[in-house]
Amino acid sequence: MNGAITLGTLDGANIEISDRVGPDNCVIFGLKADEVAALTSSGEYNPWDIYNADPRIKTLIDSLIDGTWSDGDDEAFRPIFDEIMYHNDEYFILKDFDAYVKAQEKISAIYLDKTRWARMCLYNISMSGFFSSDRTIKQYNDEIWHLKQCCTL
Repeated sequence: MNGAITLGTLDGANIEISDRVGPDNCVIFGLKADEVAALTSSGEYNPWDIYNADPRIKTLIDSLIDGTWSDGDDEAFRPIFDEIMYHNDEYFILKDFDAYVKAQEKISAIYLDKTRWARMCLYNISMSGFFSSDRTIKQYNDEIWHLKQCCTL
């Protein structure tokens, strides 16, 4: 409801947002659900391959364990490094990195066109009513939680 333009992968709430506002009013990047499923089931994904092939990624990932972000404490962000590199990058962060960089360039260019940026923001605001907490909680209850109402307001 804040007019933010969605910049994200096509999963979770971003699917609903993209459906509501249309692909011209958000910037989606990265693998789609079927691509993630295929990559997961193939067992062929290895974050080390991407790490070793892309110097940008190697520098970024290494910065998690070289103290860059933590006043020299090499261990502060070790759990993030380990999760990505030793637990097979479950969310395909490294696989989506190049697509993210291109999406960031795209949204930066859109921002420079103030009229287009404002139009996209206003359209996102105008379509945000669907995402009210009342509707969302009711839908989650109907589809997932199945709780009985205990009182009325």
